[in-house]
Amino acid sequence: MTAAAQVGPGLSTRLFARLRDASYLRKWLILGSFIGVVAGLGAVVFSDALTLATHLILGGLAGYRPPAPIGEGNTLGSTGFPRPWLIPLLVGAGGLVSGLIVFGLAPEAEGHGTDAAIHAFHHNPRGIRRRVSLIKVVASAITIGSGGSGGREGPTAQISASFGSYLSRLLNLSPADSRIAIAVGIGSGIGSIFRAPLGGAVLGAEILYRDDFEVEALIPSLIASIVGFAVFGAINGFSPIFGFLKGYEFNHPVELFYYGLLGVTAGLVGRVYAKVFYGATDLTARIPLPRAVKPGLAGILVGCMALALPGVLGTGYGWVQVAMGPGLLALPLWVVLLLPLAKIVATSMSIGSGGSGGIFGPGMVVGGFTGAAMWRLLEPFAPGLPHNPAPFVIVGMIACFGSIAHAPLAVMLMVSEMTGTLAILPPAMVAVGLATVVVGDRTIYTSQLKSRADSPAHRFRFGMPILESMRVSEAMMPPRLVMRADATLTQAAAQLHDAGLSGGPVVGSDGRFLGALYLAAVGDRADPSGTRLADLVGDEDPVVAPDAGLGDVLDVFATREISWVTVVEAGRVVGVVGTGDLMRAYRGALESGLRKIAGLGAGSQLLEAEVAPGSVVSDRQIRDVTWPGGTLVVSLERKGNLLTAAGDTELKAGDKLSAICRPEHEQRLRQLLGDPGK
Repeated sequence: MTAAAQVGPGLSTRLFARLRDASYLRKWLILGSFIGVVAGLGAVVFSDALTLATHLILGGLAGYRPPAPIGEGNTLGSTGFPRPWLIPLLVGAGGLVSGLIVFGLAPEAEGHGTDAAIHAFHHNPRGIRRRVSLIKVVASAITIGSGGSGGREGPTAQISASFGSYLSRLLNLSPADSRIAIAVGIGSGIGSIFRAPLGGAVLGAEILYRDDFEVEALIPSLIASIVGFAVFGAINGFSPIFGFLKGYEFNHPVELFYYGLLGVTAGLVGRVYAKVFYGATDLTARIPLPRAVKPGLAGILVGCMALALPGVLGTGYGWVQVAMGPGLLALPLWVVLLLPLAKIVATSMSIGSGGSGGIFGPGMVVGGFTGAAMWRLLEPFAPGLPHNPAPFVIVGMIACFGSIAHAPLAVMLMVSEMTGTLAILPPAMVAVGLATVVVGDRTIYTSQLKSRADSPAHRFRFGMPILESMRVSEAMMPPRLVMRADATLTQAAAQLHDAGLSGGPVVGSDGRFLGALYLAAVGDRADPSGTRLADLVGDEDPVVAPDAGLGDVLDVFATREISWVTVVEAGRVVGVVGTGDLMRAYRGALESGLRKIAGLGAGSQLLEAEVAPGSVVSDRQIRDVTWPGGTLVVSLERKGNLLTAAGDTELKAGDKLSAICRPEHEQRLRQLLGDPGK
């Protein structure tokens, strides 16, 4: 449901409209702050829920306490399992309960939430349901708190991304702004829970593509991440998770050889991580058992592995802290060597089976122990090797997950913030660069696209730029059929069949828009004779406003793969726009432009000028202005928005006007606009 439909006409609606139409920086200063507050509070809620679940399940029932990093208690944990027979049962029970919750209430909350948020960014930024956040928090806390191998970044990313999606629906943001809200949610959620605001902000813009960067999301992500970090830190402290790394300085070039070797190894391990994880996901999907049961069975297997390698339980961050210090030498060599592979297998079973949790954190544990294993193997004989394993552990984290996530810059910054040092960056740059070459196009996030050119919305916008200057009101048509929410699916299907339509807008008893019915999307989700339309539509359904650009319509068509969209104003259906309507308006604009261009003489030049307050053209329509001969007004920009230069377009003071004119008429044109020029 749109903002207008929810709050009705009035002050709130006007405030929402002003915020939606505000300048880029002002808009995202406000929206980014809101998302940041939710990200910080969401990180606090999930962190506390996970701590409580771990204390009650592993600590209270099994008597086992996993080690904790410096920033989260700095405890060494239990030396063994007082009741080892309970570990497989508890991990299995946690997986089963999580599976029942997820698949019973919100199946989209399964697996790792970051990939789901990336998919929403590219395909349906308005479509993340609000219940997903709550389900993700509870299910992930139970999965990880009972010993399942997973990370906590996925739930926090999905919480704040879900809020960004909700803001998109509440304020009826444009598709482009809706995507930015999702990216901001991803970055601020992860940055808050890891106490790494700069890395989190960069991550929100970098993790969306394999070889590209969503630059429009960077400033909003910086705003949201620092706000989220401040909120989370005010409650849970600001200390880096792994404390402040001291005593290391990069001071000898020979070390780069060892770090380069680590980078190549970390890249290979990253490829194994992605292959094993998605191999386990595919294998689990083929097992003929109820989906909710599979995480429980996988949990039993993870619990059995933990009896030999306790480091596979939970997040594993405490074990990374152990590996950074002298405790690494106290671990048997076979444990250090096997733990990276064991963590990969355990995470693949816990999350790949349908359990709820993240794969970012486990990926850094895998990389950290890859570095620890290499340091243990080289330490007895390698000249110039650092005496402390911490640099290798840190660079291993960066190289392994930074490469396989295709977010090397963000992960470098995040790990530097998590360890309180920048001294490790030179060797980390070498290692992650080589690891990225080894990884190639393989990725741990299947929803990533290669570049912005591969994004449906960006690709179509680049190909049809003239649509950005045209309004929806120029192309929309009256709806041929508007259906009532209390009608059944059978009744609606009959009405649509008679009208020759594939769907239509749905309104409530008060005539306000509730959602859109797309018959192709219903599938087998409903009983045709008993299901009401009110149960099939919702505020996730796409809408556009009459004053929105036709580029937004094209964006919706490309990302949602639909052929029409509802036009809503003040909560009421005022029209629909289909692909035919859009192309008809586009063709008309092209023909009009060609006719105008044909009348221009040789030697014409481009002029850009601003409409000054009190000028003779201010507050007049373009058709009512006597323009110098041979002048073509191409477009105008108002408050950062590109507007079409139609005859009935009214010029306002401050508009930046672009026109083509003859050289001898430039000064006359500037006088009309009140712009003295150079």
